[in-house]
Amino acid sequence: MEANNSNVSRAEELKLLANEAFKAHKYSQAIDLYTQAIELDSQNAVYWANRSIAHLKLEEYGSAIQDASKAIEVDPRYSKGYYRRGAASLAMGKFKEALKDFQQVKKICPNDPDATKKLKECEKAVMKLKFAEAISVPESQRRPVADSINYRSIEVESQYTGARIEGDVVTLDFVKKMMEDFKNQKTLHQRYAFQIVLQTKEMLQKLPSLVDINVPNGKHFTVCGDVHGQFYDLLNIFELNGLPSEENPYLFNGDFVDRGSFSLEVILTLFAFKCMSPSAIYLARGNHESKSMNRIYGFEGEVQSKLSEKFVGLFAEVFCCLPLAHVINGKVFVVHGGLFSVDGVKLSDIRAINRFCEPPEEGLMCELLWSDPQPAPGRGPSKRGVGLSFGGDVTKRFLQDNNLDLVVRSHEVKDEGYEIEHDGKLITVFSAPNYCDQMGNKGAFIRFEAPDLKPNIVTFSAVPHPDVKPMAYANNFLRLFQ
Repeated sequence: MEANNSNVSRAEELKLLANEAFKAHKYSQAIDLYTQAIELDSQNAVYWANRSIAHLKLEEYGSAIQDASKAIEVDPRYSKGYYRRGAASLAMGKFKEALKDFQQVKKICPNDPDATKKLKECEKAVMKLKFAEAISVPESQRRPVADSINYRSIEVESQYTGARIEGDVVTLDFVKKMMEDFKNQKTLHQRYAFQIVLQTKEMLQKLPSLVDINVPNGKHFTVCGDVHGQFYDLLNIFELNGLPSEENPYLFNGDFVDRGSFSLEVILTLFAFKCMSPSAIYLARGNHESKSMNRIYGFEGEVQSKLSEKFVGLFAEVFCCLPLAHVINGKVFVVHGGLFSVDGVKLSDIRAINRFCEPPEEGLMCELLWSDPQPAPGRGPSKRGVGLSFGGDVTKRFLQDNNLDLVVRSHEVKDEGYEIEHDGKLITVFSAPNYCDQMGNKGAFIRFEAPDLKPNIVTFSAVPHPDVKPMAYANNFLRLFQ
C-alpha cells in the first residue's frame, strides 16, 4: 500500500523519536516506535533496519534477521540491511551466513573501511571454524578432559598468598577468602580451581535432569536468575540475602557466565559453595552454559586468559552435567528458558532427557533452555531464532497436567528485574542489574517460604565494579558490533 504524504511525515517523526529512545538504551520503546513508523510507511528500508538493530540489542536475533531481510527486500541496494543481518547471524554463531552478508556490504560499499574490517574478521572466524572442524576428533574417540587431570600432583608455589583448600574439603573459610581475593582481582591457584571444578562435576553428574527440592515448613528458599559474569552484583546478592548455607539455600537458574567479564569468578564461587554444601546451592543449565555461546560471548576467552586452555574443555564437560530444571515442593517449576512446542509434556519426560551433551537445536532440551513467554495465547516463532514463544494457555495446561502452581524462569532482561505474566502463573526473574553496563535495569531474586511458597520478590540495583568492560574477552568480531 502506498503511504500518503501525511503518513510519510508522521512516520519520519516516529523514527526520530525511536532513534532518541534507542540512544537512551530504551530498546523496547524504540521497537514500538519503529513499528508504528513501519505501519505508516512499510516501504522505507531504514525503519526495518533500525528496528532490526534494536532487536539485536535485546538479543532477539531471530526478529533482527527477519527485519533486516525485510529491509533488503524493500531496497536490495541498502547496505545496512545486509550489515544488520550479518551482525545478527554472527551473534547466533552462524558465521557462514554472516560472511555472505558482509561480502554483499563490501560489494555495495567497496571503499568503506569499516565494512572491510568486519569482512576480514568474519573471514578469519570462518577459517578458524573450518580448521577446528578439520582437526576435531570424533566424539566417540574423545577422552574426557576431567580424566587427564590429577590436581593433587600440581605444586603450589610458596609465594602464592591466595586462598588454599586444606585436603579434600572445601570449607566456608576457604570460600570467603577466595571471594575476598576475587573482589581484589586476584586469581585462584590452578590446583584449587581444578579441585573445585572436578568435585562439582562429580556431584552434578549423579543428579537427575529434573531435580526435586524439598523446603521444610517454616523454612525459605531463594531463586536467582541470570548473573552473566557480574561478580560484584553476585556479592551484593549475598550481602542482601546472606551467603548460601543449608539454612539459606539458593537456586541459580542458569546463565552464570558470558557477557560480564568476571564470569570465572562467578562460576568458581557458585561451584565452591556447591562443594562446600551440596544442599546450600542448586545450579541449573542456561543457554549460555554451552560451547557455542562461550566461544562468542567471552567465557572461553576469559578462561584462557585467567587460567588455561585445558579449563575451557573442562568447563564445557561440567556444563553438560548441569540439571535442566527443578521443582520446589512439587509445586513450583523452575527452568532457565521456558515451555514446549507440544502439549502433554510431563515432568517424567524431562527427567528422562539425556542432558549430557551440547544443547541440540530443537526438542525438549533446546526449548527448556531457549523458549520465552508471549502475551498472546498459543505458540509463535521465537524472537531469538531458537526455541519458541508460548502463551498463557500453554503455561496453564502444563501446570494442570503436572499438578503444579507456578513456572519461574529467567533468560530475559527485565526493567524491574522481574515480570509476572500469564495471569500470575509465570514469573521471569533476572539477577544481572544494569546488564552489560548499559541496560539500566534492576536485578531481582525471589524468596519462597514453605508451606505456602508465596513468591516474595526482592529487587536491587547494580553496584560499582572495577573498570573492565563487559565482553572484554569476547570474540574480536563480536566486539566490533557492540
